[in-house]
Amino acid sequence: MPALKALRDAHPRARIEILGYPHLAAIADKRFYADAVRSIEYGPLSRFFARDAELPLDLRNYFGGFDLILSYLYDPDQIFEINLRRSGAQKFLRGPARIIPGTPAARQLAQPLQEVGINVSDLAAKVFPSNKDREFAHRFLEEDCEPPILALHPGSGSEKKNWPIENWIELAKASLNAEALFRTIIFVSGEADEKEMARLRTLFEHEAHVRFAHQLPLPQLAAVLDQSTFIGHDSGISHLAAAAGARCLILFGPTDPEVWAPQNKDVCVLLAANNDLRQLDVATVRKTVCL
Repeated sequence: MPALKALRDAHPRARIEILGYPHLAAIADKRFYADAVRSIEYGPLSRFFARDAELPLDLRNYFGGFDLILSYLYDPDQIFEINLRRSGAQKFLRGPARIIPGTPAARQLAQPLQEVGINVSDLAAKVFPSNKDREFAHRFLEEDCEPPILALHPGSGSEKKNWPIENWIELAKASLNAEALFRTIIFVSGEADEKEMARLRTLFEHEAHVRFAHQLPLPQLAAVLDQSTFIGHDSGISHLAAAAGARCLILFGPTDPEVWAPQNKDVCVLLAANNDLRQLDVATVRKTVCL
């Protein structure tokens, strides 16, 4: 997003389209960044990933009509790039083949734009929910969501990056105490978090001040999170919360926060001892989030 924002700022009148997974790209679709999104799962597009394939005329014309193509697709043999050039792509920029240690990923992903004279100085991702997104958030938060709100995302898509679920349960119970700082808890989850959510629902679904935000579309989730304090792991949802403007505490274990932590100013990182999240206690998390 920092790269896309710099591109949009440099060319505010340009038509920018995204080729990707629509449910992910929705966060940018007609929300400042992109004018349109095209699905990468479109059947005829598969020919662009085959060497010497006969390319559909409509897609050749489509790709050939852009002044610039910036690609972050994994394309080790450059087959996709070659086929785009066969289609008449005028200028092609390739994202990094891999993220290297020691430098924020956002900076590495923005590096290709220097080839067209765009220097990305602001590495903090930002999202711009639409009015409809914000209306949804208002309706979602209207019922039993008394501020201040604490949003918890106990998943990440990787067990190694997850704080033990028992700790999340203890943290949530402590946060529901009458003397706690927060009045409402929202558990955030996606399709990779079903195991954690099943247990949490069993324990908390009848609590008056607990809500579950399960598999919300990303633009709507962003609009909900910008009104909360957020705790999560090294995950896409944590980046979304930071980009939405939430005050974030992100728990890191085996991955490197120097590379993968959001670059937003209201983000605090807790790195577990020995890179083992099992060694991070609940008291430390509670103390940090209340600072």
